[in-house]
Amino acid sequence: MTTSKKATTSSKQTNRKTKQPVAVALQLDANIWHRVRSQITLPFKKMAQRMQGLSMRRPHRSFRRTLRRDYTRSLKLPGYWAFTAHVRRTLWEQKKLFALLIAIYATLTIALVGIASQDVYSQLGDTLRSTTGELFKGNMGEVGKASLLLITGITGGATGQDITPAQQIYAVLLILFTWLTTVVLLRAILAGRKPKLRDGLYTAGSPVLPTFLVGLLLVIQLLPVALAVVGFGVAANTGLLDNGIESMLFWACATLLGALSLYWVSSTLIALVVVTLPGMYPMQAIKTAGDLVIGRRVRILFRILWLILMVVIIWLVVMIPIIVFDTWLKGILPAIEWLPMVPIALLIMSTLTVVWAASYIYLLYRKVVDDDAAPA
Repeated sequence: MTTSKKATTSSKQTNRKTKQPVAVALQLDANIWHRVRSQITLPFKKMAQRMQGLSMRRPHRSFRRTLRRDYTRSLKLPGYWAFTAHVRRTLWEQKKLFALLIAIYATLTIALVGIASQDVYSQLGDTLRSTTGELFKGNMGEVGKASLLLITGITGGATGQDITPAQQIYAVLLILFTWLTTVVLLRAILAGRKPKLRDGLYTAGSPVLPTFLVGLLLVIQLLPVALAVVGFGVAANTGLLDNGIESMLFWACATLLGALSLYWVSSTLIALVVVTLPGMYPMQAIKTAGDLVIGRRVRILFRILWLILMVVIIWLVVMIPIIVFDTWLKGILPAIEWLPMVPIALLIMSTLTVVWAASYIYLLYRKVVDDDAAPA
C-alpha cells in the first residue's frame, strides 16, 4: 500500500510539472494574441472615438439637411469698414514696430531673393501711359493688356531672370517668418505687453514647421480653383465658352470648384493662427479651427473675401500711379533710368500685404474666440 501510494503521488507530481509549462505557454500565447489584437484594433477605436467626438461637436450630418435651429451660432463682429479701421488702428498704434519689421524682411528679401527687373517695369509704364487715352475711346483691349502686365509684375513673372529653387525656398521662408512675427507681436500687444521686435523675431521660428504644414494644406485646398482657372484657359482657346450649354456646364463646374476651395480655406486660414499657439500640432490646429468656424463659416468667408478685395484695390490704387509716375519721371530725367523705384515699391507692398493679411486674420480670429458660443 505504501509503495502504491508513493507511486501515485509521484505520478501526480509529474503530471503537475508537465502541465505547468503548458499552462504558462498557453497564457503567454493568449497575452501575445491580446496585444496583437489590441494593436490591430487600436486605430479603428481611435477613428471611432474621433468620429463620435466630431458628431458631438458639430451638428452637420452627411447627406442630411441641417435645420437652422441646429447650426445657429452667434458671432459678434463690427461692420466691414469698422473692422478694417480697427485693424488699421492696431497697426498704426505700433507703426514704428511694424515699419521696422517691414524694412527688415524687405532687406532680407533683396539679399536672399533679389528684386524684379527695372526694364520690364519700364515697358509696363510705357504700356499704361499709351493706353490712358485708349480708355476713353472704348478700346478695352489695350487696358486689359496693361492689367495683365500689372498682374504679371505682382505675381513675380516680371523678374527678368529665372528664380532658382534656393531663392524660391528663401521667399517661402521669408513669407512664413513675416506672418509668424506679425502674429507673435500682435498676441503680445493684445495681452497688454510692449514687445520689442527682437522678441518677435526670436519667437517666430518656434512654430515654423507646423505653420508650413498647415500652409501646405492651404495650397492643396486651392487646387480646385487652380483647376478651374486652367479649365477656363482651355475653354477660352477652344471656343467652348461660345456655346450656350457647354458654357453653362463649365461655369457650373467652375463655381462648384471655387466654392469647395473657399469652404476649405475659410477654416485653414484660422488654423494658420491657431497653430502658432505653444504646443499646438498641425492636425489639432485644423480640428480646432474647424470647430471655431462651424456655424459661422459664411460670415467668416465674407470677411476673408473682403480682405482680398481690399488688398486688390490698394494694390491698384498704389502701384499703377507709381508705375506711371516712374515712367514719366524717367522720361524727363533719363539719368535716373537705373533707379529701381517700381521694384522697390513692389517689394514694400508685398511685405506690407503679408503683415496686413496676418493682422486681419489674427484679429478676426480673436473676435471669433471671444464669442465662444457653441452651436445650438
